[in-house]
Amino acid sequence: MRARLDGRVALITGASRGIGAAIARRFAGEGARPVLAARSVGGLEEVDDAIRAASGGARSATLVEVDLAEASAADRLAAAIAERFGRLDILVANAAQLGTLGPMHQIDPGEWDRVLAVNLGANFRLIRAFDPALRAVEAGRAIFVGSGAGRLALPYWGSYAVSKAGLETMALAWAAETARTRLRVNMVDPGGTRTAMRAAAFPGEDPASLKPPDALGDVFVDLAAADCARHGEVVRCY
Repeated sequence: MRARLDGRVALITGASRGIGAAIARRFAGEGARPVLAARSVGGLEEVDDAIRAASGGARSATLVEVDLAEASAADRLAAAIAERFGRLDILVANAAQLGTLGPMHQIDPGEWDRVLAVNLGANFRLIRAFDPALRAVEAGRAIFVGSGAGRLALPYWGSYAVSKAGLETMALAWAAETARTRLRVNMVDPGGTRTAMRAAAFPGEDPASLKPPDALGDVFVDLAAADCARHGEVVRCY
């Protein structure tokens, strides 16, 4: 059986651990050519090692150490991918920061700016940088990783909730703008998942009660596949 993502170039941000790492491994197993971006090159190398081991050395990833909060980072990344591959088929915008949870009026302004820069501003710049490439291919796919914290306006979730609410609105607005193109834009709200961010947010929670990141693989593959017809949806994995 032909792999569902065979030969498709897929950029995954925040790919050094958690959900991003799980998506990277699964996409590689489905035949994609993964480009993995994160601030930690050590974590990316571990993901690449896992991809190589699972494929018996037949597959590997392209690793990019980058801080997407930097204003020019997305443009540099787009230029590098265009030079190396000549196209981008799939964008998975997963990188995020939690920030400090607590009363809104007590949030440090610098931390507020950083969380909004990573969770919202960086994704705007990714849209701006990769919109032409994703429209140009036969089956461009963009998948954003959201959170129920934004939809529910949870108290004490401060900058994270605000950034995820903005991200969902931005992703759906872009989907509306691209409705008559071949590009498909969707969002995944993963729900409770066994990640380091979840552990930081809920330190008393039993991690065994949560699904592992690998459990989300089918959802992301379905949305990334060339035959995906879904568009402008938020897929909530509760």
